[in-house]
Amino acid sequence: MTALSQRTIEAIRTHESQLLATWQANLETSGASRDSRINQVEFDGQTRDFLRLLVGGANAGEGSIANQEWSETRAFLEKLSRSRAQQGFDSQATASFIFSLKRPLFDLLQTVYASDPVELAQQLWAISELLDSLGMHTIRAFQKSREEVIARQQEELLELSTPVVKLWEGVLALPMIGTLDSQRTQVVMESLLQRIVETGSEIAIIDITGVPTVDTLVAQHLLKTVTAIRLMGADAIISGVRPQIAQTIVHLGLDLQGIVTKANLADALALALKRSGITVSKAD
Repeated sequence: MTALSQRTIEAIRTHESQLLATWQANLETSGASRDSRINQVEFDGQTRDFLRLLVGGANAGEGSIANQEWSETRAFLEKLSRSRAQQGFDSQATASFIFSLKRPLFDLLQTVYASDPVELAQQLWAISELLDSLGMHTIRAFQKSREEVIARQQEELLELSTPVVKLWEGVLALPMIGTLDSQRTQVVMESLLQRIVETGSEIAIIDITGVPTVDTLVAQHLLKTVTAIRLMGADAIISGVRPQIAQTIVHLGLDLQGIVTKANLADALALALKRSGITVSKAD
């Protein structure tokens, strides 16, 4: 990557206030600085900090921004990307924060090198390469942060979609809604086994009324969950086995021998209470 000349660096440092004013005005015109998700004080601070780091990195070293001299700048951009991802910005808006500095810098260099077109071309190319590299680093950091946000949200949704409910003393129920996959099965097992330990329950009911279809893979996940429950010293009952699901299980030739199944949650609870030696009757 072409290095910035000392003359360019000094020009940026000397005209820092002018550059900031022009850059912030451009961002204001585009609407980027008026977004309600970020306040003006924070936005102005980010522009000042980035310009300072840009000058410091260019003055300290040459070559790739992966070098040690640019570590502080990279850390700033990663923090910026992470905050923008959490605030709900997209990658384009985040990268535009960097790329929008090109125009003010180009205008400044045209003035500084007005009498030296060859050097002007070299320094314009150097500035363009540098900001492109920093912008791409920002996009990569944003994508990584966004993926982390999405992964955390998916985990939270999985936990919310697999609540373990205490129906009675010693009886837990896990109502399942949606399709079972490997990741969700893991969350189900962890949540259910943890609750069995916490409550000392001896019976766990897995209600699959809200599971749309049962295929070989779903059945395997259910068997894994039942096996884990038994290893904890508890019994498992599967409820919500509708006629369509029963037919599917038969057609697939799935072996659910040894697993107690019931048509609905009420029947499963009645069986669980019976096993616990509890009788429920209407009051006189």
